[in-house]
Amino acid sequence: MAGYRLGVLRGDGIGPEIVEATLEILEAARRRTPGLGLDLVPLPVGWEAIRSGGPALPESTVTALAACDGWIMGPHDSASYPEGERARLNPSGALRQRFDLYANIRPARAWPGLRAVVPGMDLVIVRENTEGLYADRNMAWGSGEFMPTSDVALTVGKFTRAASERIARTAFALARERRRKVAIVHKANVLRVAYGLFLDTCRTVAAEFPDVAVEDYHIDAMAAHLVRRGADFDVILTTNMFGDILSDLAGELAGSLGMAPSVNAGAERAMAQATHGSAPDIAGKGIANPVGMILSTAMLLRWLAGARRDPAAGAAADAIERGVGAALAGGARTPDLGGTGSTADVARAAVRALGS
Repeated sequence: MAGYRLGVLRGDGIGPEIVEATLEILEAARRRTPGLGLDLVPLPVGWEAIRSGGPALPESTVTALAACDGWIMGPHDSASYPEGERARLNPSGALRQRFDLYANIRPARAWPGLRAVVPGMDLVIVRENTEGLYADRNMAWGSGEFMPTSDVALTVGKFTRAASERIARTAFALARERRRKVAIVHKANVLRVAYGLFLDTCRTVAAEFPDVAVEDYHIDAMAAHLVRRGADFDVILTTNMFGDILSDLAGELAGSLGMAPSVNAGAERAMAQATHGSAPDIAGKGIANPVGMILSTAMLLRWLAGARRDPAAGAAADAIERGVGAALAGGARTPDLGGTGSTADVARAAVRALGS
């Protein structure tokens, strides 16, 4: 039996609710998947850790995660943390940096029967996760932002050939498993050196994948193309900040940001983390959409299936996705999808579908 040790970080806001719903369907998938063992390790993060007198990301949590194969990360509400905590890298950013989770994979899919601005959308945004215009990830010390005077702010953006190569290979390899199309998104017409390096490196990697069609777009043009013809795209390869922005747009165009999953993957570990935030305005009301978190966990299992060559993990991921699809088709929908169901209703419907 393949056994995996998975950390569970419930997070802030709606995090505990959607993570709990996720664990219900994860357990149902485990029960029906022979050869799959899961050891779930609850760990404090965010306000849970702060209220216990520690930082938002305790070193004990990081140490425990280092002994895990992966983890489920609920959203965090770092904007509400005490001032000293807000000055630090937020928990998910710190974990991405600490464990070199360089690939942020964010699908956007319009599910049959649900309202969507772009009904046929089925794409994946492959986002470089460790550098770019996120200044808090670019320096050995300090945040990478400076104020030489009180009226002038400067930000350091970092673009390296090594990081561009590895995220490009991730995108092209993924495209081979899908419809064999990659769109590189950049701004090399303005930031000629930084984005020029990224674009040239991606084109060089593209030559290693002659069976994959490749084209490139400026970021502003891609935003318009997603609205106008989002169903035409397969894999979108881009940098950190552009990937963050485009994935929120794509999630809404596909139906709801609450449906949007993602996984942050490195060479050794991966972190399941829904694309959306902590939504403190609806926390505790039981109406948050858990699908993004559930599908993120399925992505984590699928990553484990590939990284560990384990068909059982892949079978569990398939089962979770089928359960979610059946639940949605059966009418279990939260208010963001036009329904009246609760977070728990969606989880229960998905679990029932797994058992049928």
